[in-house]
Amino acid sequence: MNAAPAVKEPARTPGTREVRTQHVRVSGVNIRVMVWPGSAPGTPLLIFNGIGARAEMLAPFAEAMSGTEIIIFDVPGTGESSPPLVPYRLWMLSLLAGQLLTTLGYTQVDVLGVSWGGGAAQQFAAQNPRRCRRLVLAATSPGFLMVPPKWSVLSKFATPRRYNDPQFRRAIAGHIYGGRARTNPEMIDEFRPTSRRGYLLQQLAIAGWSSLPWLTLLRQPTLIVAGDDDPVIPLPNAMLMARLIPHATLHVINDGHLFIMSSTARTAEVVSEFLSRPAPRKAAHDQT
Repeated sequence: MNAAPAVKEPARTPGTREVRTQHVRVSGVNIRVMVWPGSAPGTPLLIFNGIGARAEMLAPFAEAMSGTEIIIFDVPGTGESSPPLVPYRLWMLSLLAGQLLTTLGYTQVDVLGVSWGGGAAQQFAAQNPRRCRRLVLAATSPGFLMVPPKWSVLSKFATPRRYNDPQFRRAIAGHIYGGRARTNPEMIDEFRPTSRRGYLLQQLAIAGWSSLPWLTLLRQPTLIVAGDDDPVIPLPNAMLMARLIPHATLHVINDGHLFIMSSTARTAEVVSEFLSRPAPRKAAHDQT
């Protein structure tokens, strides 16, 4: 797969940090990337977003990460990235992300994955043990082999209607996201319409995928952040992953599936502290 030079287009989104938007052609796909340049030395943070989500949805979190350089891209077929010619799997997305980083000039990164993006982050860490310095898994699971949510939650979460129908989205917010969405469904008004095709491709990418057989092989220091009221990814999944990954720390936040949006400052504080501290010698567990 060949990567073409990036075409830079200066852009800004609301906030205090400068944002650069770029369109990069990788493996025949035009990828839209948003970069928040870092104001302090350190390893950049690559973020894999949730299913159907555009990069802008995590802009408040990127703002809250202070001086850390943040890289977020729209997955092929989502947001402003063009759809791939053929369906893809997570290992293929990992290769694409690696080529994207090379094109942008990044050698080593820390990696954060949110929900669906947590699967992509785990895959990237496994395929790139030297390029991925540290791993952060937020509101995510080991994939197909997991402690499942209730069917009433899964059936609503599995449809792009929760992005494309504002009334439906508000009506189900508390039920499927839990936490602060139960009392403040307006918080998900930031969701933007998503492509049905792109959503389906992301579902196909992770269908039948599981990291359970090889989680014990991950060597990166890993932070697992979970909400204590997450109907989509029940807390036992995070606890299981923390036990299986050799150098894992589990941090539980008093919130739901969308804590990275509704408890942004606290999540950024926890992630920033983890990325800046010495690698833990053994798993630790704490709760907020």
